[in-house]
Amino acid sequence: MKITGFIFAAGLGTRLHPLTDNKPKALVRYKGKTLLDNAIEKLWESGIRDIVVNVHHFPDLMLNALRCHEHAKNIRISDERAYLRETAGGLKFAAPYWQNSDLILLYNVDILSDIDLGKLLARHLEQKAEATLAVRNRNTQRYFLFERETGQLCGWENVKSGDKIIVRESEHIDYLAFSGIHVLNAAFASLIPSVEKSSITNFYLKQASEHRITAYRHDGDLWMDIGKYDEFCNLLS
Repeated sequence: MKITGFIFAAGLGTRLHPLTDNKPKALVRYKGKTLLDNAIEKLWESGIRDIVVNVHHFPDLMLNALRCHEHAKNIRISDERAYLRETAGGLKFAAPYWQNSDLILLYNVDILSDIDLGKLLARHLEQKAEATLAVRNRNTQRYFLFERETGQLCGWENVKSGDKIIVRESEHIDYLAFSGIHVLNAAFASLIPSVEKSSITNFYLKQASEHRITAYRHDGDLWMDIGKYDEFCNLLS
């Protein structure tokens, strides 16, 4: 089975200002390593040898870092410098790099976690899902909603704004926060529409009424989103 790892690293890093005034967030360092190095290492330690990284912000710095990386021969670059395409749009744009794969494991560059990606992949295959989302029971503003008994995605809610989308009716719903780590079948990813800019959240919600999109809970794992300046500084203190 061929698995491609895709690292979302093209964001503007506005939440990490001023650290991203002169570099992309992927090259911000945490405990001596860049976020990019940590993400690549996480995929590599899980046995993934085909890695794609998308770039946009400070592309020359990113290209240099990737070309000089010790695993450079296993890394392909999806160049979005002309246009930032968001998550689903960026994944679709990079289709030539994953279309011959069976699975794609997606990993946000600003996430640090000791999650066992092997267990995530095993659960995905066991559930015969089209996509499996790593989620946790934590406080946030935006939640994916999952049917408690089946783990099937049934909606999304922003509890601050009150915006809510229900795609499957269910009596018992778990509100779970997305961890920025997910796996999907490459054939399923090919259903992403060919538009310049689109969100993977919207794609999942549109597909959840007809396709199996499930939760992988990892509440006991270490997990940190270090994409926000104040939270990042707290981690360093």
